[in-house]
Amino acid sequence: MLTRRSLAGVAGSALLPRVALAQVDNRPTVTVAVQTIATTNTLNLLREQSNVGERTSGLMTERLIDLDWFDGIKQKPGLATSWRRIDEATLEFTLRDGVKFHNGETMTAEDVAFAFSPAQMFGDTKPELGVSLPVSAQYLIGAGSKALPPEIPPVARRAYPGLRGVEIVDARTVRFVNASPDVTLEGRLAATGSEITSRAGYEAASSWLDFARKPVGTGPYRVREFRPDQALILDAHDEYWGGRPPIKTLRFVQVPEVSSRINGLLSGEYQFACDIPPDQIGVVEGHAGFEVAGGPILNIRITQFDKTNATLADPRVRLAFAHAIDRAAIIDALWSGRTRVPPGLQFDFYGDMLISDWRVPEYDPAKSRALLKAAGYKGDAIPYRLLNNYYTNQVATSQVLLEMWKQVGLNVEIEMKENWTQIRDRSKPRGVRDWSAGAAFNDPVGSIVTTYGPNGSAPAAGEWTNAEYNQLCVRIQSSTDRAERKRVFQRLLQIAEREDPAYTVLHQNAGFTAKRRDIRWRACPSFVMDFKASNWGDGIRG
Repeated sequence: MLTRRSLAGVAGSALLPRVALAQVDNRPTVTVAVQTIATTNTLNLLREQSNVGERTSGLMTERLIDLDWFDGIKQKPGLATSWRRIDEATLEFTLRDGVKFHNGETMTAEDVAFAFSPAQMFGDTKPELGVSLPVSAQYLIGAGSKALPPEIPPVARRAYPGLRGVEIVDARTVRFVNASPDVTLEGRLAATGSEITSRAGYEAASSWLDFARKPVGTGPYRVREFRPDQALILDAHDEYWGGRPPIKTLRFVQVPEVSSRINGLLSGEYQFACDIPPDQIGVVEGHAGFEVAGGPILNIRITQFDKTNATLADPRVRLAFAHAIDRAAIIDALWSGRTRVPPGLQFDFYGDMLISDWRVPEYDPAKSRALLKAAGYKGDAIPYRLLNNYYTNQVATSQVLLEMWKQVGLNVEIEMKENWTQIRDRSKPRGVRDWSAGAAFNDPVGSIVTTYGPNGSAPAAGEWTNAEYNQLCVRIQSSTDRAERKRVFQRLLQIAEREDPAYTVLHQNAGFTAKRRDIRWRACPSFVMDFKASNWGDGIRG
């Protein structure tokens, strides 16, 4: 005999499978253990200018021009389907149709103009160089809670020193107008800091900080929650123009200790563990079912000089530092030979702009001692600032360097700091510091100019500047003659690495990520982590 309750049960059992089938989402939740999530506790890439910020940025926000990490780091269509040169200072883009932001709004030309408006990038109420633009292209944010943090405009000016503005041609066409010829404009628009975010999303945010911690972008994953120094949780953006994301939820958790990241991976708490030192690769791969992916990346480890230090004012002392370093020994001892010494601060993807016969200062302790003697160095203490393993093998490298410098008579004293603000602090004497330099795009301007040129981060920090170097930076940025640009680049290397050293190169950085062996995923030659469908499981090609 069937009662009302049993009939309800039968009906429920008959209906539940259909409902469940309609709602089921078998995509995984993936947890990634990282050493640091963000150095500024925001996700705004004009402020979060860091290796760790680069890791997650492409998951949330995108640029007009994308990079193919697995095919020579070539430029490819992103939020723009095509682009063309109108002239040497103007670049026109056709925007991808039907792109949805995380708030459901459709991306238009106005969003692009807004992202590059003077107030968004420079904190100005007028364009930096005064170009006359359509009113619709000039979005001003004023002061108060949406005023830009002061560190953003210098970064934007380094990234776009000649940008006059963005012209809206129609809903799907924009033109970037430069004040002078710039052969690197395409590269700049493919670089970090050129992301497109929603105008409506920004206007709905209660403050600049609110939007910086929960940007409304077009990427395959949207921000659910960002807890500074703890976790970043992203959910799939199922209206993503590039196809349904393969992961339901991505969790990035901050785990500073290498051993804790590895143990969490092996126990199943994490599916990925980043920033694995080479000497731990064997530990991970000694466990069945786990492997380590990665190798050299677009980043070079350097020692940065502050030539305002009285002892370092003489370039011979700085060059003595460079000649005292046995770079091959560092690579063998700390990196198991898994990286290399690059030809100075330059990268292979510069193509024909690469100065292939350039070399870093050779290891020559005798030359170091001679330089120090000629400079009249009397053994004055030189402070050496660094963080506690922000970079893989950072502390171990510093200890090796300290011994090498000691061997030639350099009196270097390590000063451990907690954050980058303390590293750059000018209130106490500075000397040398541990750093890295990347390539924002495939041209020397994207590294050696943006870092050491007249608007560069090193001069802005008050560490180094050189009058001839600054003049040459203007030439290499404005010239359209590739042969001349290459000659200028070689001279820039000569000044910054030999005659008036701003830094000395240690080695190319390398990134290693441990993961479960059954997960099909490739590591980019960058800090970037790609979790799109094209780099996951059966979506991987080749």
